[in-house]
Amino acid sequence: MKLKLDLPTPLEWFAALVQHDEQLPLFEAALSLAQDEYPELDPQQVLGNLDQLVARLRRRLPADAPALQRLRTLNQFFFQEMGFSVNPNNYYDPDNSYLHEVLRTRRGIPISLALVWLELAQAVGLQAEGVSFPGHFLVKVGMPRGQVVIDPLSGQSLSREDLSERLDPYRHRMASGGTLDDPVGTYLQAARPREILARMLRNLKEIHRSQQDWARLVAVQDRLIVLLPRAWGEYRDRGLARAELGRSTLAVADLELYLSFAEDGPDIEDIAQRVLQLRRPPG
Repeated sequence: MKLKLDLPTPLEWFAALVQHDEQLPLFEAALSLAQDEYPELDPQQVLGNLDQLVARLRRRLPADAPALQRLRTLNQFFFQEMGFSVNPNNYYDPDNSYLHEVLRTRRGIPISLALVWLELAQAVGLQAEGVSFPGHFLVKVGMPRGQVVIDPLSGQSLSREDLSERLDPYRHRMASGGTLDDPVGTYLQAARPREILARMLRNLKEIHRSQQDWARLVAVQDRLIVLLPRAWGEYRDRGLARAELGRSTLAVADLELYLSFAEDGPDIEDIAQRVLQLRRPPG
């Protein structure tokens, strides 16, 4: 008699990976985001491919290489030799967020390229972290004489003036959470793994919403809710997407949950009206 293995669904596997903040396996959790679109994806094979890149990079470095040499060798390997870069033909292709595709094509967006770069950086002993900078994800590396902030699209080191210039278009938009004069350093805090995953998922969310791809949007919302179970706006957005798919009962459940907890939301009246419409019998 053959034993039937009850393998976890992609969402269950993601939930297991992100259950605890301590030692959350960021790369593996980010890799798993592709499993809704690529159900046959073998994460262990992809991790093995990444290990091969790490081995190639390590062979270029003596064991006692100083941090600056490690950083320069990494950037030469990643950007010049391997050719990792932005996807110029279709920046909003969801594949740019799927790490197995980024590794295969060597094309991505800042946050997905950053995750590959960070894995290599940490593997060669660099103190590297992601930075959830407004509009463009960055990475930073602790060096003996301070930190270096790097654009993961090019490897360019960014000065404080460069960063301030990149921040200017967002200052007014963010003034409600701070002041227009907040120092640049305020926006250079290391991003936690849960924050990075949320940013990746919200990138996918905007792509699917702009294309009115409600089924894929619901799948992304499922993951966002697992990741951020008290982010009530994500229940609202899943409910609205479910409504578009004709799943009225599930939509109402999500929207009513939002109404129960987001008491001060600016769209409370609109969502309450939507619930009434969904509850109204057809005909």
